[in-house]
Amino acid sequence: MLHQLDASTRALVRLSAAIAGGTESAVRAEMDVCVAAADPALVEEIILQSYLFAGFPRALNAARAWRAASERLAPGEDPRSRGGVNEWRHQGERTCAVVYGEAYDRLRDNIRALHPLLDEWMIVEGYGKVLSRPQLDLKTRELAIVAACAGARQQRQLHSHLHGALNCGASSGELDATLRALGDLLPPIAIDSYRQLLRKVVAVRGDAPVA
Repeated sequence: MLHQLDASTRALVRLSAAIAGGTESAVRAEMDVCVAAADPALVEEIILQSYLFAGFPRALNAARAWRAASERLAPGEDPRSRGGVNEWRHQGERTCAVVYGEAYDRLRDNIRALHPLLDEWMIVEGYGKVLSRPQLDLKTRELAIVAACAGARQQRQLHSHLHGALNCGASSGELDATLRALGDLLPPIAIDSYRQLLRKVVAVRGDAPVA
């Protein structure tokens, strides 16, 4: 039996994919769904983390669409913005180690070989300041990242975050459901390819096979 996501998680992953690779009208449509199906605080976290995977222009456009759809004002202040670089670095190292598991040290070496600043920004900015925020659990963040990578057609990063989501407690069924939830946002050939990639990841890990 195919796994099904709950309504809130399904709305969040679809929004993540739309922000990363969809049109503005697609993003607005997913915002309307989120107004009815998801906790507004969680929607805001999906939008905030989207700048890591979709860039600032798409994140800003998504935030603008959310303010219009939800009719909610932005918070006056976010206490997490007062965190220091050392604190974010410590949290980022811890979170990244959970996501990458046994591949963590190899990841750090590989990214440093590209450029040491990319490694620093990945840990401090990405995994520390953004993905370690407590408002959204790490498993749901990773499901949304999988959706964003799929939406942006970034298969290399998708491969990494399929592993990452499994490391964070997602089941292969939840990941398959996440990819299937994007069926009308991406070409069928892309969904088939990503589901096949998931099966390969699960087989390599020796996890329970995808239904």
